[in-house]
Amino acid sequence: QVQLVESGGGSVQPGGSLRLSCAASGIIFRTYRMGWYRQAPGKPRESVAHISSSGIRNYADSVKGRFTISRDNAKNTVYLQMNSLKPEDTAVYYCNADQMSWGADYWGQGTQVTVSS
Repeated sequence: QVQLVESGGGSVQPGGSLRLSCAASGIIFRTYRMGWYRQAPGKPRESVAHISSSGIRNYADSVKGRFTISRDNAKNTVYLQMNSLKPEDTAVYYCNADQMSWGADYWGQGTQVTVSS
């Protein structure tokens, strides 16, 4: 059974920080590109950050310099450190695992992040 379980979401004030975690099971974690996506009400799902199996990172322009994606292969976990949060960051954040060589693609159920004053 493949599972991606997100945690760490919550409600914070603008300028605050959160760290999201995504624990994976049922996959050979080190072989997957891991990523975070988000979807705000009334808007399409968008890519936030990715980290490849070799550690290459990329970010959406809207979060560059504020968010950091990392992975711990020993713990089968990917993280998203979110600093200097803005109200525009409010969304449901989803974890994604993509074994691009073979087309396998898995999603977590999402965790809510709310940034408001």
